[in-house]
Amino acid sequence: TLMKDYQLAAKNWGADIELRVGQNESVIAEDFKAGKCDAISVTGMRGRQFNDFTGSLDAIGAIPDLKLAVKIMQGLASPTFAKHMVYGKYEVVGVIPVGDAYLMVNDRNINTVAKAAGKKIAVLDYDEAQKIMVQQIGAQAVSADVTNFGAKFNNGQVDIIGAPAAVFKPLELHKGLGSKGAIVNYPILQVTGNLIIRPDKFPAGYGQKSREWVKSQLPRAFGILGKMKSDIPPKYWMQVPTADKPGYQKLMRESRVDLTKRGIYDKRMMKLLWQFRCKEDPKNFECSLQDENYKQS
Repeated sequence: TLMKDYQLAAKNWGADIELRVGQNESVIAEDFKAGKCDAISVTGMRGRQFNDFTGSLDAIGAIPDLKLAVKIMQGLASPTFAKHMVYGKYEVVGVIPVGDAYLMVNDRNINTVAKAAGKKIAVLDYDEAQKIMVQQIGAQAVSADVTNFGAKFNNGQVDIIGAPAAVFKPLELHKGLGSKGAIVNYPILQVTGNLIIRPDKFPAGYGQKSREWVKSQLPRAFGILGKMKSDIPPKYWMQVPTADKPGYQKLMRESRVDLTKRGIYDKRMMKLLWQFRCKEDPKNFECSLQDENYKQS
């Protein structure tokens, strides 16, 4: 629906867009690379190959909640960041939130990281970050993609998945939770959507107009996603004890720093997100630590 509105808005910026729906993200990305289409709308994880600055927004634990995610995305629409949006022959012309991702487990007893050891976790096979993290906690990675990870959870092929509230209903994830499972009410990352174009196929100045329009739609997206979360029956949610939260935060932070060192996440984005988090919560322990305050090269 958002894309139909986008199509109308794009006429004002001199672009006539024909929308095509694809079922498989990997095919969509490959078609885009091959020049079979001029623009795509994909998840940020898939979009990382076209722009690792915006593709690092969904770094593990980097944006603790949807409200901050929207604030950051609004900030990124500023012309100040326009130069970071172009990478090679591609340009990111909009970043949209898909919501907090939560761990969903088929057994409530998997309530600590230690208990996840040996369990089967679905990982999106194109996201190196997920594979590395699963290895670090001693769990077993089961390769999946956006089209089948829900089915793998529902039919018991995996014990744990990470997913936003938005997919709970359409993918019927209550089947995978059964009577013993739960959704851990602690966001592990923000799932994002990217609109990416080949700027040479669009009028000059299109990218900035597009980003500003997408920014204007973010409050609407925030409302829709909030409703999707509140529509999930309360019985499925498992609260994380307050005392355990700093431990989770440290674990995610260590993974994020490690993945940035390995070149999977973009240092400029990690520094920016650290600044946003510390502006929001200056008393947080990580704000006195400088290891995400990367020197900009």
